[in-house]
Amino acid sequence: MDRRRALVAGTGLFTGAFLPLAAASGTAAAAPVPESLLAAAPAYTNPVIWQDFADIDIIRVGATYYASASTMHYSPGAPVLRSYDLVHWEIAGHSVPVLDFGSKYDLNGARGYVRGVWASSLAYRPSNRTFYWLGQIDFARTYVYTATAVEGPWSRLTTIGTPYYDAGLLVDTDDTLYVAYGNTTISVAQLSSDGRSQVRSRQVFTTPSSVGTLEGSRFYRINGQYYIFLTRPANGQYVLKSSGGPFGPYTMRQVLLDLRGPIAGGGVPHQGGLVQTQGGAWYYMAFVDAYPGGRVPVLAPVTWTSDGWPVVQLVNGAWGASYPSPAVPPPPRQVAPMTGVDTFDGTGLNPSWEWNHNPDNTKWSLGNGLTLRTATVTNDLYWARNTLTHRIQGPTSTATVDLDHSAMRDGDRAGLALLRDSSAWIGLKRDGGVTRVVMVGGLTMDGSWNTTSTGTELASAAVPGGRIRLRATADIRPGAPRPGTFSYSTDGTNFTRLGPAFSMGNDWRFFMGYRFALFSHATQALGGAVRIPRFELSTP
Repeated sequence: MDRRRALVAGTGLFTGAFLPLAAASGTAAAAPVPESLLAAAPAYTNPVIWQDFADIDIIRVGATYYASASTMHYSPGAPVLRSYDLVHWEIAGHSVPVLDFGSKYDLNGARGYVRGVWASSLAYRPSNRTFYWLGQIDFARTYVYTATAVEGPWSRLTTIGTPYYDAGLLVDTDDTLYVAYGNTTISVAQLSSDGRSQVRSRQVFTTPSSVGTLEGSRFYRINGQYYIFLTRPANGQYVLKSSGGPFGPYTMRQVLLDLRGPIAGGGVPHQGGLVQTQGGAWYYMAFVDAYPGGRVPVLAPVTWTSDGWPVVQLVNGAWGASYPSPAVPPPPRQVAPMTGVDTFDGTGLNPSWEWNHNPDNTKWSLGNGLTLRTATVTNDLYWARNTLTHRIQGPTSTATVDLDHSAMRDGDRAGLALLRDSSAWIGLKRDGGVTRVVMVGGLTMDGSWNTTSTGTELASAAVPGGRIRLRATADIRPGAPRPGTFSYSTDGTNFTRLGPAFSMGNDWRFFMGYRFALFSHATQALGGAVRIPRFELSTP
């Protein structure tokens, strides 16, 4: 990834082209699924997921598709998404259970904003029926995690001293593990048979100065040839091809450059991966810069030239806003929706939730809702531990949260935020035995992710009783005015707007998009708590 942009991408497992499907899917050798068994689906529209999932790696294992994405400083990291048709997706788990890469990821004396899990790789190894996640952290070393099911448990297999930047992991047809990685200078490493160490590494390509930066490797073997799929951030995609083996030599071809994307006001689709359906069709899932919401996945079909180069299928010279849906067998079930109600009644958090940095697990619990006990004494939300975040659903969505604040203590702050490097929130302040609902804006960071303002109270109202319902609505369509608005209800039905509209920032340098965030922190002393029995994410 270009250090100017710090965009980081992962790579997928995919071997075999149209045949054999075994290498592509990680299953036993099989012929393409007969047309009669494939579902005739209506057209789909892009983006296929209007949430922030960047640096996508995508694979198929049998009849199931999986994708992984970057999460930076959010914990757990590296979500794994699941689909049966490439169009409808659910969050199944996380490959990195905790960011145990240093105290800064605990908000303990330092902060890990815009570090942590960048572009990484997700692969499946048929020989041991195991999923592999591989990614470098802090330019220092590479971590490998494994699991036999994407829901977990995931555990760390090893660390490798070489930081495989923007790495793509390939499980070859002979079960050998290879990694493609690098920025502008692209290298290939071979791993030991157990995946725990590097056997050898060789530089295989230097990007011509006329192209600029290439990064975000994906590594494939297709029809006996090796391909390294590479991104020119943030407006191009290129591919390297070798018929001489994984270590080259490679030749390069442009896949797309400055291509119009399917999101109005958004950027060029780039930095994604290739995947093949059971019926032999190919698709490219990329992301589009679409701030303030983040980097949003889009899907397009791919065909191949007679000499083995991928070609993205366009609509009127652009990445299509709509295509015919992939022909796949009927799904075994419907995936879980990305929106809806969460009453926190399970034994663990729904995988749609991620903490801002690692949480203090002694300060939150489930049972009769989610209880957040104050974990930090600070007047700075960016330093507060146990802030729980949820991606915003585009193009516009609303988060509504029920809050029992009867156990708050003087100096406590709790509520619902629109969280990024410029933030605003609605919530409760308890001071001198009095609780008020307030709207606070102007929380900001600088380009080094240091806090420059802890915010200003812009509106307030008295709060009767011990429970309140808070609401934030976010319009994350790229372009002006990108408003976020806040309101509250004391009867659970009638809402009162509080404070001015908040204009969400759209600079790319924080990388992650805005999130809804639940928080509770102290400014005087620990001991207070709030209980959240219900959260709802809804769209118009």
